[in-house]
Amino acid sequence: MDPTTPALGTSVTPINGREETPCYKLTLSLTVLTCIISLVGLTGNAVVLWLLGFRMRRNAVSTYILNLAAADFLFLCGHVIRFLLSLINIPHTTRRFLICVMTVPYLTGLSFLSAISTERCLSVLWPVWYRCRRPTYLSAVVCVLLWALSLLRSILEWRFCDFPFSGADSCWCETSNFITIAWLTFLCVVLCVSSLVRLVRILCGSRKMLLTRLYLTILLTVLVFLLCGLPFGILGSLNYMIHRDLEVLYCHVYRVCMFLSSLNSSANPIIYFFVGSLRQRQNRQNLKLVLQRALQDKTEVDEGGGRLPEETLELSGSQSRQ
Repeated sequence: MDPTTPALGTSVTPINGREETPCYKLTLSLTVLTCIISLVGLTGNAVVLWLLGFRMRRNAVSTYILNLAAADFLFLCGHVIRFLLSLINIPHTTRRFLICVMTVPYLTGLSFLSAISTERCLSVLWPVWYRCRRPTYLSAVVCVLLWALSLLRSILEWRFCDFPFSGADSCWCETSNFITIAWLTFLCVVLCVSSLVRLVRILCGSRKMLLTRLYLTILLTVLVFLLCGLPFGILGSLNYMIHRDLEVLYCHVYRVCMFLSSLNSSANPIIYFFVGSLRQRQNRQNLKLVLQRALQDKTEVDEGGGRLPEETLELSGSQSRQ
């Protein structure tokens, strides 16, 4: 095996074109399963985009959730396109280029999740400042800035590294790789620390705080990312550092990480609708109301009957439309 030839973006074909190796079977099954889950996730994120974009008033939290759903939607589109390209035997260099494109929504989605967790942490530690002093359009400005930074990083990588995963030795390419790894590490640290601080403050604070649906939604979303979404970023960081991939790594680790990353992006809409439908006795529920409940930062005043009062279904801070 030639150590100078990266195998991260290549496809493992049967030996002599006929014999199916265990790695080939594992690759094929995980690829098909990843595509199926991605199609389900595309549908769920499309519903979230439709509801938050056109059917509901947006506030600080829902603005982040809207952009997170857009990032997940684009990331899952990359999975489906890679699957279609593999069916028509497109050169692996094209698929590696698509992986680099998928890094944009991946890092942006992680950035949105870290921003949500940080804001909720601030709302718990300094509630008076958050309610009275927080800039009105902070969420929209942060989202635009994060999209721009992610696109700028990708443009710099394409410009100075010639092609992703090519192993270029230029100083600018090494700097771009370092920035990517540092950004990923920083976001993960911020996400973990803010989530832990918020959870400790809720459970062990001097004043008892109730776990609202919004906190439960964010907690489950962060947990799913750490279990399913983070391995994809770790593997990409290792590839940036060592510039070499072994066939066994591709077969047993890379495909699993791709599968878990699609599961992470597909699970977010399921989390929203699951949390929003908790302790609701209606068999058929309006998806808009279910999503509103999932993003509700208030304790319900009536969980025993049917529909909640309309004022309790409004998202916290909905007076500021963004």
